[in-house]
Amino acid sequence: MSHQLLISGYDIAEAAVRLDRAHPADIVAEALDRFPGLSISFSGAEDAVLIDMAQRAVGPDGFRVFSLDTGRLHGETLAYIETVRERYGITIEAFSPQAEAVEALVREKGLFSFRRDGHGECCGIRKVEPLARALEGVAAFATGQRKDQSPGTRAELPVVQHDGMRVKFNPLANFRSQQVWDYIQTYGVPYNPLHDRGFKSIGCEPCTRATHPGEHERAGRWWWEEATQKECGLHAINLGEA
Repeated sequence: MSHQLLISGYDIAEAAVRLDRAHPADIVAEALDRFPGLSISFSGAEDAVLIDMAQRAVGPDGFRVFSLDTGRLHGETLAYIETVRERYGITIEAFSPQAEAVEALVREKGLFSFRRDGHGECCGIRKVEPLARALEGVAAFATGQRKDQSPGTRAELPVVQHDGMRVKFNPLANFRSQQVWDYIQTYGVPYNPLHDRGFKSIGCEPCTRATHPGEHERAGRWWWEEATQKECGLHAINLGEA
């Protein structure tokens, strides 16, 4: 059965309403049931929570995990990806940017053009294009997005949504940050050690800083840009662009 037929057989609007107040683990369980081999996009603590929930539901072989290696991740993040791989006994597929595209951007605009031109072009090369390859032929995938991560772009985030030709599950949409960390502590889910150094939201090293007391977690991402544009393109639908 093609992924298009799978989508047509799953009422996304109905599911978004029905699952809106469901526990994230129940949303993950439905996603795994309706879309066996569900893909989970992994980069941080929230995604590790989804991996933990998926493993508890179907074991390590019942889902797929992929990550985007942008070439500019913190060393701690790379080590964290390996920690999660070993902890759950899973394969984590790494997708890297096309070398030619990176070389052309750096040759034309230097290593830090995003500080001048905005982060869209660099993220397009290092994240969006690799994501497209990671999702080729995929009917459904899950992300660790939360509404309270970014009030400017994610406040209306549904737990299930249509994203191009795929179903996109956001099981943690209604979880607040403290609930995520309560789960992490309860079940011993690994997390990036940068969190212990004041990094609340972690992306590429040049575009991430520790936040100050009282700052929102996304304040440490692309801090030179306007808050309502703080999406890297992976979730362009949050900006009404997909």
